[in-house]
Amino acid sequence: MEENKEMRTARQRLGLSQGELARLVGVSRQTINMIENGGYNPTILLCLRICHTLQVTLNDIFWR
Repeated sequence: MEENKEMRTARQRLGLSQGELARLVGVSRQTINMIENGGYNPTILLCLRICHTLQVTLNDIFWR
């Protein structure tokens, strides 16, 4: 898996830390870190929660 720069950019655009995003979507900060660094493939439900929180679409950050 490759690094998810789009997710990191969307998170930073909203001024959220990895820990804050993790709390909002109900996972650990380490999970957010692993997704951003390409070390974890999230479930579709988690993808949807992240997208909703970051105000983006699945296409914007998960499907290239």
